[in-house]
Amino acid sequence: MSLLDAPTYASAPSATPDSAAPKTTSSNEQLPDLVCFAHLHWDFVWQRPQHLLSRFAKHTRVFYVEEPCTHWGDKTMAPWLEIKDREEGKLKIVVVHLPEGMAEEAADKAQADILAEYFQKENIKDFIAWYYSPMFVAKTRQLKPALTIYDCMDELANFKGAHPELRSREQELFQKTQLVFTGGQSLYEAKTKQHPSAHAFPSSIDKAHFGQARQAAADPADQASIPHPRIGFFGVVDERLDIELVRELAEARPEWQFVIIGPVAKIDPATLPKSSNIHYLGGKDYKELPHYLRGWDVATLLFADNESTKFISPTKTPEYLAAGRPVVSTPIRDVVRPYGELGLVHIAATAPEFEAAVEQALQDESDPTWLKRVDEYLATISWDQTWQGMVDLMQAELQKARR
Repeated sequence: MSLLDAPTYASAPSATPDSAAPKTTSSNEQLPDLVCFAHLHWDFVWQRPQHLLSRFAKHTRVFYVEEPCTHWGDKTMAPWLEIKDREEGKLKIVVVHLPEGMAEEAADKAQADILAEYFQKENIKDFIAWYYSPMFVAKTRQLKPALTIYDCMDELANFKGAHPELRSREQELFQKTQLVFTGGQSLYEAKTKQHPSAHAFPSSIDKAHFGQARQAAADPADQASIPHPRIGFFGVVDERLDIELVRELAEARPEWQFVIIGPVAKIDPATLPKSSNIHYLGGKDYKELPHYLRGWDVATLLFADNESTKFISPTKTPEYLAAGRPVVSTPIRDVVRPYGELGLVHIAATAPEFEAAVEQALQDESDPTWLKRVDEYLATISWDQTWQGMVDLMQAELQKARR
């Protein structure tokens, strides 16, 4: 039996954010298929990959290959492939299922074999390989893409539990790729020293989507009973969140209500601070976020100062601002530049400084010049512009390769 004859499950397509991709690209040339290799699950949190690839799906076929799913407790099953439709069937999520206990080399070969068979079945020949994780290099060496892109949105080697070979795999990927995109200025400054064609594409914004938070509407049910002032955060709750800062602030200001939205990952939930003024509301769908933001008095970036945050460029910064929320952040470099330097975000390094900055931020809404400056800056960025800038570079490389 073919590995592709194993069970296949289709899920309902996810909703695309409000703003659509441009109707045309920078040339009339049809984009090849795009095959993305990502460590992030498509349905986990809507972020950079989803913003960009949902736009590509309006112009070409997109295949989103996730990390394999290991079936713990089952050592006898044969590897098989799962395909899920998203974006009205224009984007396919591709997941290889593996039994427990496979050696890494054998697992890589199994994935390579299944993907090769799937590529043949779907006639994926002229395609762009788009990497978010260098760890896919080992299982994709046999592929011959028309163009290879590395969209580096994080310094993954600095994250908790990173694979020991991640840095060496990244170096191998640099040898294969024609273009490197980075999710922020700090990453660009690091990667431009490692690749001759690195380009900074910092976190951008779907202004219309988050602008909904500026319109009056009822609070979500699980937030409605929380008193004000509300100090909010949304994002993945992992080793990047400064839980000690949250604890200190909650103890220092019991009248402030801390609203934390997002799934817990890679840390023990038992280590999170607990008090009557900290409210963990869990993960929310992307389309729900503006409705929660609407009810916050201050939005925060409560990031710790550690290796995992050294190069981050949080997408939530412009999202908070598009919602019209005052923002306080710890001194993340890509928040300090440009948001802190432009006076759009308050920057604070310690708990007392953060407390004072929140006090200042609570006055921002009464300052009409602050929101005007926010909107002037946000008018210069969008995911549509980011996507188009990437496409322009990609088409130039494709034209060079096909001369």
